[in-house]
Amino acid sequence: MVTDEFSDLRIKAVKMFIESGIKITDEEVEKIIVNDFELGDIAKEGAQILEWLNTDRVGVRLIALFPFQTLPEHFHRATVNEQGKEETIRVVSGTLYVYVPGEETITNGFIPEGQDNYYTARHEVMMKPSNQLTLKPGTLHWFQAGKDGAVIYTFTSQARDKNNIFTNPRTTKGCINDLE
Repeated sequence: MVTDEFSDLRIKAVKMFIESGIKITDEEVEKIIVNDFELGDIAKEGAQILEWLNTDRVGVRLIALFPFQTLPEHFHRATVNEQGKEETIRVVSGTLYVYVPGEETITNGFIPEGQDNYYTARHEVMMKPSNQLTLKPGTLHWFQAGKDGAVIYTFTSQARDKNNIFTNPRTTKGCINDLE
């Protein structure tokens, strides 16, 4: 779905990339996906994603999250033919809170209002620029930007978005490939 709102958000994401020191081409600007994950409130739950590379073996994405914007909880499932996607997150700018299973330690971020049932991983990992974290296949996780937003890279193996499983059942097309 392309709307004026989504076009404005794409421009805002480009500004964040540039302010982070990342140069992108005009062609790449047009490839930025503004994704509300079919949840209807992009400011609360969504992401702006530029897919730079997606082969059978590796994927590289650049993601802008606006202040307090949340990329919904999901995991990367294994299949009969694939072991699942491993994902490394590296922060370029801003603060990113990553939530994974473990002791509940949410102190800086928050679960989007009315969405408690869909955010069950509640162990908070605070990440700043140059911090990185690798998530093994099958690890339940979600991200939330801090007050200044966040720009992050994700590096993945077996980047097949059809194997991303979101906790919220309304998110049936939460993947880049499904939106194209």
